[in-house]
Amino acid sequence: MPTSAARKQYDADAFESEFETDVVDGLTRADKQLSPKYFYDEQGSRFFDQICELDEYYPYKTELRLLPLVARDLSRILKDDYSVIEFGAGSLLKIRPILDWLRGVRQFLPIDISGEHLRDACASLAVDYAHIDIRPVEGDFTQEVELGKTVGKRLGFFPGSTIGNFTPQQARDFLATAKQTLGRDSYIIIGVDTKKSTQILHRAYNDAAGITAKFNLNILHRINRELSGNIPVERFEHYAHYDTQAGCIKMHLVSLDKQQCRVAGEDIHFAKGESIHTESSYKYRPDEFIALAASAGWDCEKEWLAEGELFSMFLFKSE
Repeated sequence: MPTSAARKQYDADAFESEFETDVVDGLTRADKQLSPKYFYDEQGSRFFDQICELDEYYPYKTELRLLPLVARDLSRILKDDYSVIEFGAGSLLKIRPILDWLRGVRQFLPIDISGEHLRDACASLAVDYAHIDIRPVEGDFTQEVELGKTVGKRLGFFPGSTIGNFTPQQARDFLATAKQTLGRDSYIIIGVDTKKSTQILHRAYNDAAGITAKFNLNILHRINRELSGNIPVERFEHYAHYDTQAGCIKMHLVSLDKQQCRVAGEDIHFAKGESIHTESSYKYRPDEFIALAASAGWDCEKEWLAEGELFSMFLFKSE
């Protein structure tokens, strides 16, 4: 896809938020890009919850079926008192089997960038787990987070193959940062999507109902709303494909015309067919991911593989 040849200079110090800085920086690059962490405003979070209910989107339902087995096994492995920290918490549905089976959980601290969505989910969870101290933490889980005083050992929880949204180097950096956040003698449970047929992967990110397309396009609506943008959203389309060489799904928004718009007072130009890269989703063989985690200081204690090798989960312990 063609890209703009030149990049305009701008004053990053004049911007009021990290979101504004990142968006203008991303849209003025030769290869335009937006961070997937900005998908998850209130509407984006709702769209993602709808995606998780789609038949085509196998990672969510496959992981849900695997989690009770994981939780039962964990109850035999982890006998101490724990504070569970979920990175990128979302709807909090997946934590329930863990809280049901691990009797030593004393605190639950979900971290998510979407504060309102997180607080609503925590209020619902607290009804069923009144014996657990639930403390929502609004923030960017890709950075080291100060959790304050916690009870017992720390157990990280990072389901959903969200780690696949990072490049392998970014995933390694996240795992190193998570190790700092969780501290010594800690554990982390991670869900990882596996390499599989291109057809299955294509359907998962190009659903017939078009919900993934709406989810992708919503980031432009958010930019218009929060950054005084005038991007004509209807003149962009969702595009996702599997790069077999890189082992990842690449998701884009493609401009249907040559056009110009403004965002946060900056002029943004698009050529016809030019794309904004919004997300990558890397897939791993189990041995590949175990090696990646080891390079960040995590030892694999246990591995689970779903039927058909559609999805994997791991328990790692900090070295």
